[in-house]
Amino acid sequence: MFSWRRKGTSRGKKQQKQQKEVEIPRHYLCPITLDLMKDPVTLSSGITYDRESIETWLEEGNFTCPVTNQVLRSLDQIPNHSLRKMIQDWCVANRNSGVERIPTPRTPITSPEVCEILFSIMDSKRRLDQCGCLDSVQKIKKWGMESERNRRCIIANDTSAVLAAAFDAFASDSFERNSNVLEEILSVLNWMFPLDKDSQLHLGSNSSLRCMVWFLNCKDLSVKQNSIVALKDLSCDHQLAERLAGIDGFNQTLFKFIKDPICPYITKASLVVIFHIISSCSSNDKIKSDFVEMGLVSLLLETIVQSEKSLCEKALGVIDKLCDSKQGRQVAYTNALAMPILVKKILRVSELATQYSVSTIWKLSKVENKYEERLLIEALQVGAFQKLLLLIQVGCGDETKEKATELLKLLNPYRAGLECIDSVDFKSLKRSF
Repeated sequence: MFSWRRKGTSRGKKQQKQQKEVEIPRHYLCPITLDLMKDPVTLSSGITYDRESIETWLEEGNFTCPVTNQVLRSLDQIPNHSLRKMIQDWCVANRNSGVERIPTPRTPITSPEVCEILFSIMDSKRRLDQCGCLDSVQKIKKWGMESERNRRCIIANDTSAVLAAAFDAFASDSFERNSNVLEEILSVLNWMFPLDKDSQLHLGSNSSLRCMVWFLNCKDLSVKQNSIVALKDLSCDHQLAERLAGIDGFNQTLFKFIKDPICPYITKASLVVIFHIISSCSSNDKIKSDFVEMGLVSLLLETIVQSEKSLCEKALGVIDKLCDSKQGRQVAYTNALAMPILVKKILRVSELATQYSVSTIWKLSKVENKYEERLLIEALQVGAFQKLLLLIQVGCGDETKEKATELLKLLNPYRAGLECIDSVDFKSLKRSF
């Protein structure tokens, strides 16, 4: 029996037991997903499917009917209005059982319709007509919200390049005066990432970058999120990352998002942008020093104590990059949390987190000679030797394996004073590469 169960409420178990199960007629179910059809369409084979399900099937390169397995003479999808009306009437008849009426599907947009709107946007951009451009962008946004098919059609017509060019033009004119249309363009671009080269060229202009950084300091959370999403995508480019690092107050804003989190996604995106900046900039030593002086190393060590996997990986990646600098290594070494956390994350979170943890410990072992003995003894006390030995045994990347082996060699002489593990044959470990 296929059934539709009314959603539970917060009024306790007694009411949940009274909920009814409604049997859905089999011919109302999509043969692919076995879910109630919202937009039934019929193929040339005579079988009816839900539009979204059959479109996914065809886009995967299948040219046969999923039920009959016969080759389709035509890929046309004919809307089955009669069946849709029957499904809607059935939903209304069972609304007391918690069944919601499916809305009447809208006709999918076509490429000529999208092109017409894009020409309107380009004309508004040329005249700096904020109202005209805003109306057109909102229409694209409305289309995109109606269906995934509409979004694919919009993206296929190079909409991102037109919107990015419009964003650049209005940003160059004035952030404050054109803030409404600029916010709306970013909102639509949000589901078009990653961008193509033409779009990156316009959205990566100085005016566009400064505008998005300006948006990061506004009060609207959705605008902040749309801006950091765009900046995360753009920061993958080395030149754009360097430009971003040179914008006054940008690095401080990213640090603030991590120190005083307002949204998990914004925090993670900020870490990705920082990672790209300190990895890409030609003056990365100065940038790294700035972040270290802000207290980013200590802040991230505290953050990842009980953080979830994705945040932990990103934070460890940033710490690893900051420890490329002498100042970063010194701050990490003097932090009591550093070694216990780094060792704990080995083989505990993910392969990437293990890679960053081993790399950071390896870099810390290069700290000045007066600290080396204390650091290695501390690493032994928190179980680094056992973890590194196990890591080599279970397998890891060549670079990580090489660093782990080198660390084991450094740690081994200090094990005599600690009751630990039997000695290890380092020559055989080296031959295992």
